[in-house]
Amino acid sequence: MPVYEYRCNSCGRDSALYYKSYRDYDAATPACPHCGSTDLTRRISTVAIQRPGRDYSKMSSDDMLSVMESGDSRQLGEMMHQLGQDEVVNDPAFSEVTKRLRRGDDPDRIERDLSAQDSDSTGASGGSASAAADTSST
Repeated sequence: MPVYEYRCNSCGRDSALYYKSYRDYDAATPACPHCGSTDLTRRISTVAIQRPGRDYSKMSSDDMLSVMESGDSRQLGEMMHQLGQDEVVNDPAFSEVTKRLRRGDDPDRIERDLSAQDSDSTGASGGSASAAADTSST
């Protein structure tokens, strides 16, 4: 839905008017929603332009290695997100890593955090499992 921003020359207030189509905009006589004046000046607002994304699935392994070695965590996260679609859904750890990389988090920090989580989760049960393995081998 197109948005048109105006400044009222009577009351000086800014407003945004919405039209369902360009045809509706062309047929309309815009009026200030605050004072009703039709003496409006159209304002130029910022426009978001989406950059074309990369298709990592069509990259060669050398190109993928370049992405991994680039140090750009956002690009690495986007590549992992595209290539590991099933894992993003099925594996919470993979999903978390991908999300943090896409946000721009440092890969070394993510690895440290995951190692700390892993040692916390295996610390309580890991001792008993290794003890059981030791006694069964004797």
